[in-house]
Amino acid sequence: MRPLEERYEVILIDCPPSLGLLTVNALCAARSVLIPLQCEYYALEGLGSLYRTVEKIRESLNPSLRVEGVLLTMFDSRNNLSHQVAAEARENLNSQVFQTVIPRNVRLSEAPSFGKPAILYAVSSRGAASYLELAKEMVSRWGENPIR
Repeated sequence: MRPLEERYEVILIDCPPSLGLLTVNALCAARSVLIPLQCEYYALEGLGSLYRTVEKIRESLNPSLRVEGVLLTMFDSRNNLSHQVAAEARENLNSQVFQTVIPRNVRLSEAPSFGKPAILYAVSSRGAASYLELAKEMVSRWGENPIR
C-alpha cells in the first residue's frame, strides 16, 4: 500500500480547542497548523501559548512543523471587539493572518447538531461561502504544491 503522502495532497486533522494529548499528537504528525482564532479577547490572549507549544514541538518532536496561518473566526461585524481583535492579530502577525474571515453564523452553529459539515448542511450560507473562500486562499498560497 502506498504511503498517505502519495495518495493525498492535503490531509486535515481537526482537533479540540485545547492543548491536550490529542492536539499534541496531531501537531507531531502534521506538517503545518492552521490556527482558528475566535474574535474574542481571551482567544487572543491564548494565542501566545499555542505559538509556544508549536515551537516546543518543533524543537523536540517535529522540526518540520510550521504555522500555516491564523484564521479569524466567529467574527461579528456589529461588535467592536471583533474588529479590535482582528486589527491586533493583523498588526502582530502580519501575513500569517488569512484575508478570509469566518463570520459568526447561525447555520455554521447548526451544522454539527445535524452531523454534517457546513458545506453540506448549508452551502448557500455566508459561513459556508467563507470556508470555500478560505480553501481558495490556501490553494493560492500553496501555488502548485501543497506538500512542502
